[in-house]
Amino acid sequence: MEPISDLNIPEKILEIAERIREAGGRAFLVGGFVRDALLGNTESRDFDIEAYDLDQETLLQILKSFGRTDIVGKAFGVFHLSMKGLSLDFSFPRTESKIGYGHRGFLVKTNPKLSFKEAAYRRDFTINAMGMELPDLALCDPYGGVQDLKNQVLRHVGPAFSEDSLRILRGVQFASRFKFILAEETIALCRTLSLSDLSIERLFEEFKKWLLKPGKPSFGLKAFLEIELQKFFPEILPLNGSFDLLGKMLDNMFDVRENIFCSTEATASLSLTEEEKMELAFSVLLFGQVLIKKEQQSFQNIQAMKNQVLQFLGKMTNEIHLLKKVPEILSVCCELDFKTVPSAPQMRRYAVRLGGLSLLVMLIYSLPSELLKSSEYQVKFFQEAKNLNLLEKAPKPFLTGKMLLELGVTPGKEMGILIQESFDLQLDGLISSSEEAISFAKKRISTSI
Repeated sequence: MEPISDLNIPEKILEIAERIREAGGRAFLVGGFVRDALLGNTESRDFDIEAYDLDQETLLQILKSFGRTDIVGKAFGVFHLSMKGLSLDFSFPRTESKIGYGHRGFLVKTNPKLSFKEAAYRRDFTINAMGMELPDLALCDPYGGVQDLKNQVLRHVGPAFSEDSLRILRGVQFASRFKFILAEETIALCRTLSLSDLSIERLFEEFKKWLLKPGKPSFGLKAFLEIELQKFFPEILPLNGSFDLLGKMLDNMFDVRENIFCSTEATASLSLTEEEKMELAFSVLLFGQVLIKKEQQSFQNIQAMKNQVLQFLGKMTNEIHLLKKVPEILSVCCELDFKTVPSAPQMRRYAVRLGGLSLLVMLIYSLPSELLKSSEYQVKFFQEAKNLNLLEKAPKPFLTGKMLLELGVTPGKEMGILIQESFDLQLDGLISSSEEAISFAKKRISTSI
C-alpha cells in the first residue's frame, strides 16, 4: 500500500472513517473514485465506501450521528447517508454466487471479515478493483489495476466476471470512455458469453454510456468487434466494407456533438437536447444500413432498411422518439447523394419529416471525408438549411382549418385536401404568407362551386 495525495475528499468522509477505525473497523473508498483519481480526475464525486471488521448495527449508529441514514438493502449491507451537500453509500464486503438465470440470479452474502483482496475479487475489471483506505489514503491494489491503468488495458479480475454477462458491454463502454483496449484473455472470455439473459433496459444503458459519455467511441467499436458482438447485433454494419470508417464517423459525431469541429459558424448555431443526442448517436451507429441500401433505391429497399433499424432498436429500447426518429433520419440519408445540396423545396420537405434539420446537419458533419463526393458538401448543406430557417424547426402550414371555417368550408375531406395543396405550394416556395394561402383557398373554393 502507498498513500495518494492531493485528493478532493470531503472532510466529513475522513471523520466518518476515523470513527469507524475507533470502533475497530476499516473503511475503504472503492470503485470509480479510485480509478478516476489515478487517471488524474480529482474532481470525481463518486464516493462509495466499504466498511470492514464491524457489524451493521455499529456502522448504522456511527452514520446516524452524521446525518439521515436509510437502509437501501439490508440483505446486501448497503446504507445511504445524506448530509448537507453530500450523499454517500456505505456497504459491507460481500460474496456473490450465481444460482439462477439473469442478473438477479445471484446469492449475495455480506461478510465484514473478508479481506479487501477477497472482496475485490467479485469486481469486473482490475481498474475497478482498487481501494483507498481511509483516513490515511493508502492505496490497495491486489490485482494490478495501477499497472493496467498505465498500460491502458481493461483486464477482468477473475472467473466470476462471466457470471454477469452485462460486463461484456461494460468493457465496450469503458474502452470508449478511457480509450483503453481489452486484454487478450478478457477478449477470449467475453467471446464465450451470451447477452441473451439481459433485459432491454440494461442493454440500453450500456449502449448509451458507450455512445454518449465523453471519450472516443471508436475504441468501444474496436472492443465490440473483438468480442464478436456483431453476432448479437448484425444490424451494425461497416461503411463501404470498413469498420474503421464507422469508428471514424462515431468519433466525428462526438466532436460535432460537443462542438469541437472546425466550422465555427455551425459550432455556434447548433445544439442538441439529450434525446436528440441519442437519436444522432444511434443514427450514426446504424449508418451502414444506409450505404447498403443506396445502390438500389426503392420504397421496398428503404422500408427494409427501416425494418432492420427497428429490429436493432427493439432489442434494447421502447423509447418512442428513437423508434420514430432514427429510421426517418436514415431514410432521408438514403435520398442524399452527398455531393449536391437538395433544392429548397426538398430541404423543406426533409425538415417536415424530421422536425427540423439540426440532427441531419450534424450527421452530415460526422461523415468521414471518404464518403463525401464533394469537399464543400457539409458547409453548403448547413448554409442552405440555415438560410431557409430550417435548422431548429420545420415549416408549418400557413393555411389552417380555422381560416377555412371562416371561408365557409365545412370540416371534412375537402378541408384536408385544401390545407395539403396549399402546404405543398408553400414548401415549393410558391406561397409565402397566410394571405397568399387564403387567396389560394378562395380561388380553389370558387372554382369548385
